[in-house]
Amino acid sequence: MTAAGHEPERRPGGEAGEHPREQPEEDAASLPVLLEAVLSVGSELELRATLQHIVESATELCAARYGALGVVDPERALLTELFTSGLTEAQRAAIPHLPDGRSGLLGVLLKDPRPLLLDDLTQDPRSVGIPPGHPPMHSFLGVPIRVHTEVFGNLYLTEKRGGGPFTDADLALVRVLASQAGMAIGNARLYETARRRERWIDGAAAVTTALLAGAPAADALRCVAERARVLADAAAGVVLQPTPEGGMEIVAASTQADPGDLVGTAIAPGSPVLEQLLGGEAVFIEDSAMDPRMTTHVRERFGPSMMLPLQSGGQLIGTLALPRARGGPPYDAVDRLLASQFATHAALALVLADAQHDREQLAVYEDRDRIARDLHDLVVQRLFATEMMLESTRRRASNAPSGDTVGDELGRAVDELDSTIQEVRTAIFALQQPPTDAPATFRGRVLRETSGAAVLLGFQPSVHFAGAVDALLPEPVAVALLSALRTALAAAHRRGEATSMEVVVEATSSRVRLTVADDGRTASGPRGTTVTWESAL
Repeated sequence: MTAAGHEPERRPGGEAGEHPREQPEEDAASLPVLLEAVLSVGSELELRATLQHIVESATELCAARYGALGVVDPERALLTELFTSGLTEAQRAAIPHLPDGRSGLLGVLLKDPRPLLLDDLTQDPRSVGIPPGHPPMHSFLGVPIRVHTEVFGNLYLTEKRGGGPFTDADLALVRVLASQAGMAIGNARLYETARRRERWIDGAAAVTTALLAGAPAADALRCVAERARVLADAAAGVVLQPTPEGGMEIVAASTQADPGDLVGTAIAPGSPVLEQLLGGEAVFIEDSAMDPRMTTHVRERFGPSMMLPLQSGGQLIGTLALPRARGGPPYDAVDRLLASQFATHAALALVLADAQHDREQLAVYEDRDRIARDLHDLVVQRLFATEMMLESTRRRASNAPSGDTVGDELGRAVDELDSTIQEVRTAIFALQQPPTDAPATFRGRVLRETSGAAVLLGFQPSVHFAGAVDALLPEPVAVALLSALRTALAAAHRRGEATSMEVVVEATSSRVRLTVADDGRTASGPRGTTVTWESAL
């Protein structure tokens, strides 16, 4: 007896029952073959091997010339894979494309998953869409394979050997085999899902370890893209980040070839897919090249794609996109779930790595601040005290007999100490500036210009400030002074042969003066050049 709701549909060319199908002797002979087939389909744990074994066992069990097992995608109501038996390599190569179940008898079983038995499928009006190059077929038997209550796929057998039709006994045997196959497939799916989950978890752990090892931001994003591409078996892995204009741009990419043409590709503001991405929603695309939502020029080379938000604690870091090549297999529900979990884990790791980097930078700033305090409290105060002692000595020596050079020497010593104090104070100020940030003060901007020039000059210019330059200089005057400083630095570099340079910025309540002096050789021959720039405040 058949279960309610699963009564087989029989079309022998006329009505069911036109000729007897019961063959007791054949049934008894088939039992050992059935038992062997039932035992063999449960012997594999790998899903693809299990599916191929099922279709081969069914073909042998019912003495069919050809067999196929189509895997159903319930979301799209079509076949995503087709495992075949009986077709030679040459016959399979002669078929331009395997049916996807959108039409024909394969589509009938998709829409109405009940056993189907036909004496001659060529006489059935529903038998359409057979691809060119397929071997001729007449007798047909189709049975759905269920995993629990879900239709996993359909088993198709054609061309009973000997030329006769498939019998009710064949149908009963295949239904028993399909029932056992459903359990075997369920076990294989659990095993494969566990293995895939393990790989994704290992990948997420590897990404976390790499990110927390202190890699630069660009390397961290590239690590996420590379690991996700390998795990998803994708043609590319890319990370996009929001742009100031409101779009998204690829900032890191991983492909088997050179990914250089991907980096910098932007999704323009207003793109249909952009609103979902910026809102932190995942986007799943069947064919990137044909989907109207995709607007980038690189979409032509890709097929199925996942675009997953990288967000943690409500913070959107970017988007992880994993496109497969044109014609590649679509992502199934397990792929989407595992990749989404990986993206969430990677986003958290990126946030933690960024926080760790901030802590390390803070530790550097605190250490530099301590050094600056030590320089100020110890070195500058001692130098200043020494300068005062020498200044007092120089004044007493001024009463010495004429021709005595002690006073001159003391004067030079005082000048040197004063210059040293100015340079130490400049060093203290430089230590207090974040090394990678644009300076917010005028002093910092002057120091940045001179530090940049040091690379070309081959030495670090000496910089001195007199007066409250940060408080006194308005922005237009500061911009003009910096321009004059750049000009003087460039001129010194062009002249060449300079070994030292002194930059002095003096500010009062009414005027500011810039003096740049170097010992380079001028065009006329003598060494030493001084450039002065002055402006009223």
